[in-house]
Amino acid sequence: MKAKKKAVPRRKAKATGPNWFAFQRRSGGGAAVRDLTDRFGVRQETLSRMTGFSQRAVAEWASGKEPSAPAKKVFVEMDRLLDGLARLMKPKEVGRWLKEPNPAFDDSTPVQVIERGQTDRIWRMLYYAESGEPG
Repeated sequence: MKAKKKAVPRRKAKATGPNWFAFQRRSGGGAAVRDLTDRFGVRQETLSRMTGFSQRAVAEWASGKEPSAPAKKVFVEMDRLLDGLARLMKPKEVGRWLKEPNPAFDDSTPVQVIERGQTDRIWRMLYYAESGEPG
């Protein structure tokens, strides 16, 4: 008869990498998700569409509930993208720009482009706009 091994409690992996800490610090210690909506003029409904998380989850995180590890990763990525856009326009105008049809995206809105998983198209547009290279 084999001896049973003792169960060793496993630690949960946390999304507390350097990017998340910088994101939290920039938000002034408050809810980092609320910081995105305030800083860039993005509504929670739009943020929900961009991240793929439910509106209810986004609202809970905006009110201070700790996001899950996968959500933290997505919000760090969204923060980077919105920061990039804010280099081209006033930060508060980003939310409006995200919802306007854009000929560069075949008259889709940038939010629709993100929902389809084509965020690289927005990054490419940012690159060409900032570098001055013809695109």
